[in-house]
Parts: sequence; C-alpha cells; structure tokens
Amino acid sequence: MTQPQGARLVLAVDGGNSKTDFALLDAGGGLLSVVRGGGSSPHELGVEGCVELLGSLLERAVADAGLGAPGRPLAAVAHILVAGADFPEERAVLRGRIERLGWSGRLVVDNDTPALLRAGTDRGWGIAVVCGAGINCLGRAADGREARFLSLGPISGDWGGGFDVGLAALAAAVRCADGRGPGTVLQSAVPAHFGMSGPLDVAHALHLQELPLARLGELSALVLAVSDQDAVAAGIVRRLADEVIAFARAGLSRLDLTGADPDVVLGGRLLRTVSPSVVAAIERGVRELAPNARVVVAASEPIVGAALLGLDVLGADASAHERARTELDAALEAVVTSG
Repeated sequence: MTQPQGARLVLAVDGGNSKTDFALLDAGGGLLSVVRGGGSSPHELGVEGCVELLGSLLERAVADAGLGAPGRPLAAVAHILVAGADFPEERAVLRGRIERLGWSGRLVVDNDTPALLRAGTDRGWGIAVVCGAGINCLGRAADGREARFLSLGPISGDWGGGFDVGLAALAAAVRCADGRGPGTVLQSAVPAHFGMSGPLDVAHALHLQELPLARLGELSALVLAVSDQDAVAAGIVRRLADEVIAFARAGLSRLDLTGADPDVVLGGRLLRTVSPSVVAAIERGVRELAPNARVVVAASEPIVGAALLGLDVLGADASAHERARTELDAALEAVVTSG
C-alpha cells in the first residue's frame, strides 16, 4: 500500500556505538516494523555516515512494513536518539541534515539518555544512567530542568562503559601474570576469550593492532560472569557501581531532587546484566543522598522509550503506550534470538 502524506506514524531510533534499532509505529502503538543495524554514533561515523546508516535502516523498515512508496513526510513525528549527539551544536548539525530528507513533520534529535529515561519510567522526570560502550547520565526535574554530562571519556572524567571494564580486566590479567598484581581467574579467562595463551599475548596483539582495541568491550560480560567468585573482578564491578552512584548523585544534587522521590533508571548492556546485588548496592549509595529514590533497571530497550516519546507527542493514550511496549519488546527479543 502507499502511505498518505504526513500519516500519523511514529519513527523511533535508538542508536548506540555498536547497534542501532529503527522502528515505525502507528498512532495506536501498533508496531509496523523494527530493524537493527550497526552502530550509528556520529562520533564514530561522522554526520554523513550516521545519516547514511539511518537512511538504509529507514528503507528496510519501510519495506518490512509494506508501505510501498511512502509520501513525504513519512511520519508525523520522529525521535532520533543516538549516542554521540551530546552537545547542542552536534544535535543542530545532525538535525539540520536529517530535516532536509523530510522523514517527519516534527523531528527530535538527541543522545540516547532520554530514550532510556522514558523506557524506564512513565513519570517524565528522574535520572537515567546508561552503560553501553561508554557511560552517560541524564537528570530531568518535573519542571523540565536538566542536568547533563560531557560524557567524553577520560578527558571528562568518565569511567564505566564496557570498554573501560574490559580494559580493567586485561590490565588486571597482565599484572597478575607479570607479578605486579594479585591472583585472579582473569589471568586465564581473558586470553582464553581471544583464543590466546596468556594476557601478555593479548596486550602484544593490541599494541601491534592485530586485535582491534574495540574488542576489549567484549570482556565486560566476562568480568560480570566471574565477579561472584573472583575478588579482582568483584573490585572492577564495585568500581562500576560507584561510578553509577556518582553520576546519579550528581544529577540529583544539581537538580535539587534529594528530598524528592525520583526514579533512577539504569540501562545499557552492562547495567541490564549486573546481578541484583549490584543493583542493590547502587540503590543503597543513591539513597544515602536521596532516601526516597527508587532505583529500577529498565525492563525494555531504549528504542521503546524513543517510541513512547513519539506517542507522547501524538497524545496517545495508555493503551497505545502499552501496546507499543509489548510489541516492541517481543519483536526485539525475536531479533536477539535470530541474531
């Protein structure tokens, strides 16, 4: 079929450093299509590379939805939330480039933290801390005030994404092997992950660029898996929890929310897979400053939040929101299973 010009559709994007989810929904929350592609961060691909990837996903999503040759604008509203669109000038450039393509009547471009916040709470305000390849935080008060962070990695004091955790694992494994550090199962587990005989071999391969540096992020899952039985891995996880607490507390303080009852939403690949004991430790740290805060791990992927934000603009009712969440959750589970 051919979609009428300006149809009341929602276009939703959650773009990360390693994957991008792209969804089309109708005004009633019905999922028309969802597709997944590679990372779309403009920091990694540049603006043109980011837009090119999003355009290819749009073509796939339109084809999967059976929309034929849709008119322009395709959607009434688009929420394109990608990691790396952190500063106003970065968002303005990306927004200007996408606007010229006429994908939607109303366009919102931001980083991925608003998607996580909306996926984790229906209240419209609170704190969101995301740990994927990197770490970032968004604080939003009920009156719309925001607390944001540079999230530029070491140069802005950040530690806690998958890459940082993986690098810490390799460092601990090397120090164990050469006698500078305590014993740890990471000494054997880290090189085994890459099919190598020892951690010094991994470091050597990285130095010679025989192993891509980005693959260190794969070790974060290994650290979480052995943290219950290994003191060194447990220490890395404690540091991760401390960094999440620091972000959340900073956001709460800057927005004067310490006496309120905010939701603190945790998300991203790392924080969705930490043990309940780690979540409890984060909640204890947050409640030392904000006793009425509630720490929750987002049950849905951020793409759900991007879709819900679009439905909010259309004034959709609760049943539409619930339908969108249910259908997207199921579709994404199928994507993960098939992938």
